[in-house]
Amino acid sequence: MSAAKTKAQKIIDENGVVVFSKSYCPYCKSSKSLLSELGAKYYALELDNIEDGAAIQDALQEISGQRTVPNIYISQKHIGGNSDLQAKKSQLPELLKGAGAL
Repeated sequence: MSAAKTKAQKIIDENGVVVFSKSYCPYCKSSKSLLSELGAKYYALELDNIEDGAAIQDALQEISGQRTVPNIYISQKHIGGNSDLQAKKSQLPELLKGAGAL
């Protein structure tokens, strides 16, 4: 397993809610805003601000089949991107509570 994949998997395993993001991405901002509005505690990793960001993005494709950001996990389950998160808006409070993020 690559170092980037190990790192990505560790972040997913150790956090109830994870948003793999890029600081300039409007969809990422939208996802983070929604989580913040709900008062969720989440771990955001800005892939464009870290040295191994591109490698982690490749690793995420191996882990979830999704390479695009935001790449969101709740309770170690891959949720998808911003549109997937927004579509789950009504279930989010329950999912976030289950993840220990509320």
